[in-house]
Amino acid sequence: MNPENVWDYPRPPRVEPSGEHVTVELGGIVIVDTTTSVRVLETSHPPTYYLPRRDLAPGVLEPSAARQTFCEFKGLATYGTLRAGNRVEVDVAWWYDEPTAGFEALVDHVALYTGRMDGCFVDGERVEPQEGGFYGGWITSRVVGPFKGAPGTRGW
Repeated sequence: MNPENVWDYPRPPRVEPSGEHVTVELGGIVIVDTTTSVRVLETSHPPTYYLPRRDLAPGVLEPSAARQTFCEFKGLATYGTLRAGNRVEVDVAWWYDEPTAGFEALVDHVALYTGRMDGCFVDGERVEPQEGGFYGGWITSRVVGPFKGAPGTRGW
């Protein structure tokens, strides 16, 4: 398979279904195991995977205390805390209860910061987090950059 160049991704972003096998581990527990995620593809960003809520382990996700952000494309995001094993990660997950037109596929899906998990895997490959701590991209061998997010990339 030829790698995808993130500079070929669209702006505004596109949402597409993914049949890849995605697993996420936190606190020594597999908290997500799915083959029905969706990817958001946006120019200069590695894909952000949105995971079906139904595929999260029961009881691991709870809303955070009133944290919200606004995306010019997707709308208002609400944040959540993940608890598994001996780990608690506050404001590590986000979702769109009422995304804007074109992003309806994100309803009942949750994204998360991969760098704060024990491990995130796509078809068995360990994901590298997008740099910078703000964006939620998942870097695998499937995608090539350069990627937005690192110091000095804010303006592009």
